Amino acid sequence: MANSEEYYKSNLSDEEYYVLRQKGTEPPFSGKYNDFHEDGTYHCAACGQKLFESVTKFDAHCGWPSFDQAIKGSVEYIEDHSHGMTRTEVVCSNCKSHLGHVFNDGPKDTTGQRYCMNSISLKFKHK
Repeated sequence: MANSEEYYKSNLSDEEYYVLRQKGTEPPFSGKYNDFHEDGTYHCAACGQKLFESVTKFDAHCGWPSFDQAIKGSVEYIEDHSHGMTRTEVVCSNCKSHLGHVFNDGPKDTTGQRYCMNSISLKFKHK
């Protein structure tokens, strides 16, 4: 169950709140998980829900951590028409926080999808 906006304002940093709750984007190549290759799971930074397994992460050279699939049921998709483009926004299915966008230019040998996520939207946990 999602928390109140007051909870998020009190418990997230200003940068986390901007990205997760106001649909912002961190600058490319600035996030701590962009060039990060450890074994574990990635969770929503706002509510802790498990979102991605490290085995689905790949280097897309786009400046943000990229995954070829999300854990089933962990995310929802919203059509996004911001910035003069049509994209598919990815949000946490539990708290509806903004994570990033998904594109159809991922690895062809797996899902073909590239979940382009903001590092600040994620928390990593080692296995």
